[in-house]
Amino acid sequence: MADLPETLLIGLLILLLLASAFFSASETGMVALNRYRLRHLSRQGHRGARRVEALLTRTDRLLGMILVGNNFVNNYAVTLTALLAISWFGNTGAALAPFVFTLILLICAEVTPKTFAARRPDAIAYPASLILKPLMVPLAPVVWAVTGISNGLLRLVGVRELHGSDDLSPEELRTVVNEAGALIPPRHQKMLLNILDLEKVTVEDIMIPRSEIVGIDIDDDIGDILNLLRSSQHTRLPIYRSDPNNVIGILHLRKVSRLLMRPQVNKAELMQHSVEPYFVPEGTPLHKQLINFQNARRRLGVVVDEYGDVLGLITLEDILEEIVGEFTTDLAASHQGIVPQEDGSFVIDGTTHLREINRTLHWELPTDGPKTLNGLILEHLEHIPASSTSFRLGDYLIEVMQVKDNRVRTARVRQRQPTT
Repeated sequence: MADLPETLLIGLLILLLLASAFFSASETGMVALNRYRLRHLSRQGHRGARRVEALLTRTDRLLGMILVGNNFVNNYAVTLTALLAISWFGNTGAALAPFVFTLILLICAEVTPKTFAARRPDAIAYPASLILKPLMVPLAPVVWAVTGISNGLLRLVGVRELHGSDDLSPEELRTVVNEAGALIPPRHQKMLLNILDLEKVTVEDIMIPRSEIVGIDIDDDIGDILNLLRSSQHTRLPIYRSDPNNVIGILHLRKVSRLLMRPQVNKAELMQHSVEPYFVPEGTPLHKQLINFQNARRRLGVVVDEYGDVLGLITLEDILEEIVGEFTTDLAASHQGIVPQEDGSFVIDGTTHLREINRTLHWELPTDGPKTLNGLILEHLEHIPASSTSFRLGDYLIEVMQVKDNRVRTARVRQRQPTT
């Protein structure tokens, strides 16, 4: 090799540096690719994406091949550099050549191509796959030996899983959505985050509590029942006998609208138009209940505890509102239990859910215990308070306004302003 012309050696050295830059950029580009965009493009029929996805099915072999090629060209380039240095400067050049070549290699074949590949992985990975895929065949024996020994060493230190997983946990997916920025409109971003939150929320968090259930007591006078049906703001009403714990059916008002036009209606006809009640166990996460509603083709469920006692009602609309928000922007219409005051405080009904308060007012009242404002006040005070009782709960000032039937009916709540 020493007899080769210097111009040929220099040209070969430049080609080796270009090859080293190619392998370095390919390694970074392959690793830096967005796996989800790659998978999407592959399913759309993008040829480059399909080649890259096939190469990444065995990342250990791909990296093994790239490193084998990179180390080979780097070592060969070092040899040529030493020959040229000896030819030009003698033994002194041979001593200085490694330092000079290392600097050139770092700049031209490592830092620059890897930085470019990290910033534009798509521009590197897809074209590089045209060369890397054919190289897998001649380098297969060497790559097989290298990856086999490497995997064996990994097993010795306890690393058994050799194939990475792109699966994301809910919290990781939440981070992806939060960092999507302008790629996802804010409203859609909020909806995606709300979907992820469904598994943290149970039916008790958003149900209509038993004390607020509007239903039909089939033992009442038929006239009172008809008046209730004609004035009801709800489309579905539970039918019970004497006690809400004894729910015997669900009546859809659309099915009985024609009956209400008749002068005579009996209870048997109402029962004929009702359906069997659909019961939901307490503690059911909302994401599961959403699927259960879909499978059962129901829109309303009766939430019961472990003893079979009725706790409240859960509707499909309640779950959908957890995802998309309220279906109306009128605060007075959608949150009748939250009334703003001129001094900046809010008079809130005690039965209002804490999640509804937090979502409406952008507060952070604790929701890991009681579900309603009344429950939160009773838990904090550990007794049933008298009217005008005031206390501080974290960053919130709460004044009990009305107490009736052993529960807080209304309270005035104000968020404390941060001190400067």
